Amino acid sequence: MQENQSQDLENEELYEHHKFVASVGQEPLRVDKFLMNFIENATRSKLQQAAKAGNVLVNEIPVKSNHKVKPNDVVRIVLAYPPAESLLVAEDIPLDIIYEDAAVIVVNKPAGMVVHPGHGNYSGTLVNGLIHHIENLPTNSNERPGLVHRIDKDTSGLLVVAKTEFAMANLSRQFFDRTTERLYYALVWGNVAEDEGRIEGNIGRSLKNRLQMAVFPDGDFGKHAVTHYKVLERLTYVTLVECKLETGRTHQIRAHFKHIGHTLFNDERYGGDTVLKGTTFTKYKQFVHNCFKVLPRQALHAKTLGFTHPTTGAFMQFNSEVPQDIKDCLEKWRTYSENSKDIELE
Repeated sequence: MQENQSQDLENEELYEHHKFVASVGQEPLRVDKFLMNFIENATRSKLQQAAKAGNVLVNEIPVKSNHKVKPNDVVRIVLAYPPAESLLVAEDIPLDIIYEDAAVIVVNKPAGMVVHPGHGNYSGTLVNGLIHHIENLPTNSNERPGLVHRIDKDTSGLLVVAKTEFAMANLSRQFFDRTTERLYYALVWGNVAEDEGRIEGNIGRSLKNRLQMAVFPDGDFGKHAVTHYKVLERLTYVTLVECKLETGRTHQIRAHFKHIGHTLFNDERYGGDTVLKGTTFTKYKQFVHNCFKVLPRQALHAKTLGFTHPTTGAFMQFNSEVPQDIKDCLEKWRTYSENSKDIELE
Protein backbone atom coordinates (compact mmCIF):
# COMPACT_ATOMS: atom_id res chain seq x y z
CA MET A 1 0.00 0.00 0.00
CA GLN A 2 2.78 2.42 0.93
CA GLU A 3 4.62 1.61 -2.31
CA ASN A 4 1.52 2.51 -4.35
CA GLN A 5 1.13 5.75 -2.42
CA SER A 6 4.77 6.62 -3.00
CA GLN A 7 4.34 6.04 -6.75
CA ASP A 8 1.27 8.28 -6.75
CA LEU A 9 3.20 11.00 -4.96
CA GLU A 10 6.01 10.81 -7.48
CA ASN A 11 3.55 11.31 -10.34
CA GLU A 12 1.94 14.38 -8.79
CA GLU A 13 3.53 17.77 -8.17
CA LEU A 14 3.21 18.38 -4.46
CA TYR A 15 3.81 21.48 -2.39
CA GLU A 16 5.08 21.40 1.17
CA HIS A 17 2.65 23.06 3.55
CA HIS A 18 4.22 22.10 6.85
CA LYS A 19 7.47 20.51 7.99
CA PHE A 20 8.43 19.61 11.56
CA VAL A 21 11.36 17.71 13.03
CA ALA A 22 10.71 15.70 16.19
CA SER A 23 13.08 16.56 19.03
CA VAL A 24 15.60 14.07 20.42
CA GLY A 25 13.42 13.84 23.52
CA GLN A 26 10.23 13.01 21.61
CA GLU A 27 8.31 10.10 23.12
CA PRO A 28 6.43 7.85 20.64
CA LEU A 29 3.25 9.71 19.68
CA ARG A 30 0.59 9.26 17.00
CA VAL A 31 1.35 11.51 14.05
CA ASP A 32 -2.09 13.16 14.14
CA LYS A 33 -1.60 14.07 17.81
CA PHE A 34 1.96 15.20 17.07
CA LEU A 35 0.73 17.58 14.36
CA MET A 36 -2.06 18.88 16.62
CA ASN A 37 0.69 20.17 18.94
CA PHE A 38 2.29 22.16 16.14
CA ILE A 39 -0.49 23.55 13.96
CA GLU A 40 -2.85 26.11 15.42
CA ASN A 41 -6.54 25.71 14.57
CA ALA A 42 -5.97 22.24 13.10
CA THR A 43 -8.57 19.57 13.78
CA ARG A 44 -7.73 15.95 14.31
CA SER A 45 -10.32 14.81 11.76
CA LYS A 46 -8.75 16.95 9.00
CA LEU A 47 -5.28 15.64 9.86
CA GLN A 48 -6.61 12.07 9.73
CA GLN A 49 -8.17 12.78 6.33
CA ALA A 50 -4.85 14.16 5.09
CA ALA A 51 -3.06 11.04 6.28
CA LYS A 52 -5.68 8.80 4.65
CA ALA A 53 -5.10 10.63 1.37
CA GLY A 54 -1.36 10.02 1.61
CA ASN A 55 -0.48 13.63 2.31
CA VAL A 56 1.26 13.10 5.65
CA LEU A 57 4.85 11.91 5.28
CA VAL A 58 7.28 10.74 7.93
CA ASN A 59 10.84 10.54 6.65
CA GLU A 60 9.42 10.89 3.10
CA ILE A 61 7.07 7.89 3.45
CA PRO A 62 3.26 8.35 3.55
CA VAL A 63 1.88 7.11 6.88
CA LYS A 64 -1.48 6.48 8.51
CA SER A 65 -2.73 8.72 11.29
CA ASN A 66 -1.86 6.15 13.96
CA HIS A 67 1.82 6.03 12.93
CA LYS A 68 4.07 6.74 15.92
CA VAL A 69 6.48 9.65 15.57
CA LYS A 70 9.91 9.01 17.09
CA PRO A 71 12.94 11.23 17.91
CA ASN A 72 14.43 13.08 14.92
CA ASP A 73 11.60 12.02 12.56
CA VAL A 74 10.88 14.55 9.81
CA VAL A 75 7.11 15.03 9.48
CA ARG A 76 5.71 16.80 6.42
CA ILE A 77 2.27 17.67 5.08
CA VAL A 78 2.25 17.91 1.27
CA LEU A 79 -0.66 18.85 -0.96
CA ALA A 80 -1.33 19.27 -4.67
CA TYR A 81 -1.66 23.06 -4.42
CA PRO A 82 0.71 25.68 -3.06
CA PRO A 83 0.24 26.99 0.49
CA ALA A 84 -2.04 30.00 0.66
CA GLU A 85 0.70 32.03 2.35
CA SER A 86 2.85 31.72 -0.79
CA LEU A 87 0.11 33.34 -2.89
CA LEU A 88 0.66 36.86 -1.63
CA VAL A 89 -2.07 39.35 -2.48
CA ALA A 90 -1.58 43.11 -2.11
CA GLU A 91 -4.22 44.62 0.17
CA ASP A 92 -4.97 48.27 0.86
CA ILE A 93 -4.43 48.06 4.61
CA PRO A 94 -3.74 51.26 6.59
CA LEU A 95 -0.18 51.20 7.97
CA ASP A 96 1.15 53.34 10.80
CA ILE A 97 4.39 54.40 9.12
CA ILE A 98 6.84 56.07 11.51
CA TYR A 99 9.62 56.63 8.97
CA GLU A 100 10.30 55.85 5.31
CA ASP A 101 13.02 56.53 2.77
CA ALA A 102 14.41 54.77 -0.31
CA ALA A 103 16.01 51.97 1.73
CA VAL A 104 13.87 51.28 4.80
CA ILE A 105 10.44 51.71 6.30
CA VAL A 106 9.66 51.66 10.03
CA VAL A 107 6.14 50.56 10.94
CA ASN A 108 4.28 50.65 14.24
CA LYS A 109 2.29 47.40 14.17
CA PRO A 110 -0.97 47.28 16.12
CA ALA A 111 -1.82 44.34 18.36
CA GLY A 112 -3.89 41.74 16.52
CA MET A 113 -2.14 42.16 13.17
CA VAL A 114 -0.16 39.14 11.94
CA VAL A 115 3.19 40.07 10.43
CA HIS A 116 3.18 37.60 7.52
CA PRO A 117 0.68 35.11 6.05
CA GLY A 118 0.65 31.64 7.58
CA HIS A 119 -1.68 28.84 8.61
CA GLY A 120 -5.07 30.35 9.42
CA ASN A 121 -3.95 33.90 8.56
CA TYR A 122 -3.78 34.29 4.79
CA SER A 123 -4.89 37.90 4.49
CA GLY A 124 -4.92 41.13 6.44
CA THR A 125 -1.28 40.76 7.45
CA LEU A 126 1.41 43.42 7.57
CA VAL A 127 3.06 41.88 4.50
CA ASN A 128 -0.20 42.10 2.53
CA GLY A 129 -0.29 45.80 3.32
CA LEU A 130 3.40 46.34 2.60
CA ILE A 131 3.32 44.88 -0.90
CA HIS A 132 0.38 47.18 -1.69
CA HIS A 133 2.31 50.18 -0.39
CA ILE A 134 5.67 49.28 -1.96
CA GLU A 135 6.28 47.41 -5.23
CA ASN A 136 9.05 44.85 -5.68
CA LEU A 137 10.06 44.37 -2.07
CA PRO A 138 13.06 42.02 -1.73
CA THR A 139 12.34 38.62 -0.19
CA ASN A 140 14.20 36.94 2.64
CA SER A 141 15.27 33.29 2.82
CA ASN A 142 11.68 32.32 3.70
CA GLU A 143 10.27 34.22 0.69
CA ARG A 144 8.74 36.87 2.95
CA PRO A 145 8.93 40.33 1.36
CA GLY A 146 10.90 42.96 3.25
CA LEU A 147 11.08 41.18 6.59
CA VAL A 148 14.30 41.07 8.60
CA HIS A 149 12.58 40.42 11.97
CA ARG A 150 9.06 40.08 13.29
CA ILE A 151 6.93 40.40 16.42
CA ASP A 152 4.01 38.25 17.54
CA LYS A 153 0.43 38.84 16.41
CA ASP A 154 -0.74 40.16 19.78
CA THR A 155 2.41 42.16 20.49
CA SER A 156 2.30 45.79 19.39
CA GLY A 157 5.19 47.98 18.32
CA LEU A 158 8.00 48.78 15.94
CA LEU A 159 9.45 46.84 13.01
CA VAL A 160 11.92 47.86 10.33
CA VAL A 161 11.31 46.62 6.79
CA ALA A 162 13.93 46.51 4.02
CA LYS A 163 12.99 48.07 0.66
CA THR A 164 16.10 46.97 -1.27
CA GLU A 165 18.23 43.84 -1.50
CA PHE A 166 21.20 45.71 -0.04
CA ALA A 167 19.15 47.01 2.88
CA MET A 168 17.84 43.51 3.58
CA ALA A 169 21.31 41.98 3.64
CA ASN A 170 22.68 44.82 5.76
CA LEU A 171 19.85 44.82 8.31
CA SER A 172 19.79 41.02 8.52
CA ARG A 173 23.49 41.13 9.38
CA GLN A 174 22.85 43.72 12.10
CA PHE A 175 20.21 41.51 13.71
CA PHE A 176 22.54 38.50 13.44
CA ASP A 177 25.43 40.45 14.98
CA ARG A 178 23.12 41.80 17.72
CA THR A 179 24.01 45.43 17.01
CA THR A 180 20.39 46.59 16.84
CA GLU A 181 18.59 48.11 19.82
CA ARG A 182 15.25 46.64 20.88
CA LEU A 183 13.43 47.72 24.01
CA TYR A 184 10.05 46.30 25.07
CA TYR A 185 7.60 47.24 27.80
CA ALA A 186 6.02 44.23 29.51
CA LEU A 187 3.54 43.94 32.36
CA VAL A 188 4.23 40.71 34.26
CA TRP A 189 2.58 38.88 37.10
CA GLY A 190 4.11 39.21 40.55
CA ASN A 191 6.50 41.58 42.28
CA VAL A 192 9.85 41.20 40.50
CA ALA A 193 12.42 41.05 43.29
CA GLU A 194 15.39 42.78 41.67
CA ASP A 195 15.28 46.30 40.23
CA GLU A 196 17.44 45.12 37.34
CA GLY A 197 18.38 41.68 36.09
CA ARG A 198 19.54 39.38 33.35
CA ILE A 199 17.73 36.24 32.23
CA GLU A 200 19.83 33.69 30.37
CA GLY A 201 18.70 30.30 29.16
CA ASN A 202 18.41 28.44 25.87
CA ILE A 203 15.00 28.77 24.23
CA GLY A 204 13.48 26.01 22.12
CA ARG A 205 10.18 24.37 21.32
CA SER A 206 8.52 23.03 24.47
CA LEU A 207 8.59 19.25 24.77
CA LYS A 208 5.18 19.32 26.49
CA ASN A 209 3.29 21.92 24.44
CA ARG A 210 4.65 22.45 20.95
CA LEU A 211 2.82 25.77 20.57
CA GLN A 212 4.95 27.17 23.39
CA MET A 213 8.64 27.91 23.64
CA ALA A 214 10.46 26.76 26.76
CA VAL A 215 13.72 27.59 28.54
CA PHE A 216 16.39 24.89 28.82
CA PRO A 217 18.88 26.28 31.36
CA ASP A 218 21.30 23.37 30.98
CA GLY A 219 21.73 24.12 27.29
CA ASP A 220 20.71 20.68 26.06
CA PHE A 221 18.05 22.07 23.69
CA GLY A 222 17.22 25.31 22.00
CA LYS A 223 19.26 28.37 21.13
CA HIS A 224 21.21 30.73 23.38
CA ALA A 225 19.02 33.60 24.60
CA VAL A 226 19.60 36.59 26.89
CA THR A 227 17.09 39.20 28.11
CA HIS A 228 18.03 42.19 30.27
CA TYR A 229 15.29 43.86 32.29
CA LYS A 230 14.71 46.91 34.48
CA VAL A 231 11.73 47.47 36.76
CA LEU A 232 9.81 50.61 35.82
CA GLU A 233 6.84 50.40 38.18
CA ARG A 234 5.63 48.07 40.93
CA LEU A 235 1.86 47.76 41.12
CA THR A 236 1.17 45.38 44.01
CA TYR A 237 0.59 42.07 42.20
CA VAL A 238 2.04 43.02 38.80
CA THR A 239 5.24 44.75 37.68
CA LEU A 240 5.94 46.92 34.65
CA VAL A 241 9.39 46.11 33.25
CA GLU A 242 11.53 47.33 30.39
CA CYS A 243 13.19 44.48 28.51
CA LYS A 244 16.29 44.80 26.35
CA LEU A 245 16.88 41.94 23.95
CA GLU A 246 20.45 40.74 23.55
CA THR A 247 19.19 37.94 21.31
CA GLY A 248 15.95 37.63 19.35
CA ARG A 249 14.43 34.19 19.80
CA THR A 250 10.78 33.30 19.17
CA HIS A 251 8.67 34.29 22.19
CA GLN A 252 11.88 35.19 24.04
CA ILE A 253 10.43 37.64 26.58
CA ARG A 254 7.32 35.53 27.10
CA ALA A 255 9.29 32.33 27.70
CA HIS A 256 12.04 33.91 29.82
CA PHE A 257 9.65 35.64 32.21
CA LYS A 258 7.48 32.55 32.59
CA HIS A 259 10.67 30.65 33.40
CA ILE A 260 11.50 32.98 36.31
CA GLY A 261 7.93 32.85 37.64
CA HIS A 262 6.64 36.14 36.20
CA THR A 263 4.39 35.20 33.28
CA LEU A 264 3.21 38.11 31.13
CA PHE A 265 -0.13 39.54 32.16
CA ASN A 266 -3.00 38.06 30.11
CA ASP A 267 -0.66 35.92 27.99
CA GLU A 268 -3.15 33.18 27.10
CA ARG A 269 -0.64 30.84 25.49
CA TYR A 270 1.65 30.85 28.52
CA GLY A 271 -1.01 30.78 31.22
CA GLY A 272 -1.04 34.46 32.12
CA ASP A 273 -4.77 34.81 31.46
CA THR A 274 -5.67 33.54 34.94
CA VAL A 275 -5.20 35.09 38.38
CA LEU A 276 -1.61 34.07 39.17
CA LYS A 277 -0.94 36.48 42.04
CA GLY A 278 -3.12 38.25 44.58
CA THR A 279 -5.94 37.62 47.00
CA THR A 280 -8.78 35.13 46.96
CA PHE A 281 -11.41 37.84 47.31
CA THR A 282 -14.17 37.77 44.70
CA LYS A 283 -13.88 41.53 44.17
CA TYR A 284 -10.17 41.17 43.37
CA LYS A 285 -10.82 38.39 40.87
CA GLN A 286 -13.46 40.57 39.20
CA PHE A 287 -10.99 43.45 39.10
CA VAL A 288 -8.40 41.26 37.32
CA HIS A 289 -10.97 40.04 34.79
CA ASN A 290 -11.93 43.65 34.13
CA CYS A 291 -8.25 44.32 33.41
CA PHE A 292 -8.27 41.37 31.00
CA LYS A 293 -11.21 42.95 29.18
CA VAL A 294 -9.40 46.28 28.89
CA LEU A 295 -6.24 44.54 27.67
CA PRO A 296 -7.42 41.43 25.76
CA ARG A 297 -3.92 40.22 24.82
CA GLN A 298 -0.47 39.75 26.33
CA ALA A 299 0.90 42.97 27.83
CA LEU A 300 3.91 43.37 25.54
CA HIS A 301 4.90 46.34 23.39
CA ALA A 302 7.99 46.82 21.20
CA LYS A 303 8.62 50.42 22.24
CA THR A 304 12.09 51.32 20.96
CA LEU A 305 13.96 50.22 17.85
CA GLY A 306 17.45 51.31 16.86
CA PHE A 307 19.64 50.31 13.93
CA THR A 308 22.37 51.64 11.66
CA HIS A 309 20.93 52.95 8.40
CA PRO A 310 22.09 50.62 5.59
CA THR A 311 22.91 53.48 3.22
CA THR A 312 23.98 56.47 5.32
CA GLY A 313 25.66 54.56 8.16
CA ALA A 314 23.93 56.79 10.73
CA PHE A 315 22.47 55.17 13.84
CA MET A 316 18.71 55.74 13.94
CA GLN A 317 16.47 55.27 16.96
CA PHE A 318 12.67 55.25 16.95
CA ASN A 319 10.21 55.28 19.83
CA SER A 320 6.51 54.45 19.83
CA GLU A 321 3.86 55.45 22.31
CA VAL A 322 2.50 52.79 24.64
CA PRO A 323 -0.88 51.68 23.17
CA GLN A 324 -4.09 52.76 24.83
CA ASP A 325 -5.08 49.26 25.95
CA ILE A 326 -1.88 48.89 27.98
CA LYS A 327 -2.23 52.45 29.33
CA ASP A 328 -5.80 51.73 30.48
CA CYS A 329 -4.76 48.50 32.16
CA LEU A 330 -1.85 50.20 33.94
CA GLU A 331 -4.15 52.96 35.16
CA LYS A 332 -6.47 50.37 36.69
CA TRP A 333 -3.56 48.73 38.51
CA ARG A 334 -2.28 52.12 39.72
CA THR A 335 -5.68 52.90 41.21
CA TYR A 336 -5.86 49.46 42.80
CA SER A 337 -2.32 49.77 44.24
CA GLU A 338 -3.02 53.23 45.62
CA ASN A 339 -6.01 51.83 47.47
CA SER A 340 -4.16 48.73 48.66
CA LYS A 341 -0.91 50.08 50.12
CA ASP A 342 -1.34 48.02 53.24
CA ILE A 343 -1.41 44.74 51.28
CA GLU A 344 1.73 42.65 51.79
CA LEU A 345 3.48 42.11 48.49
CA GLU A 346 3.87 38.55 47.27
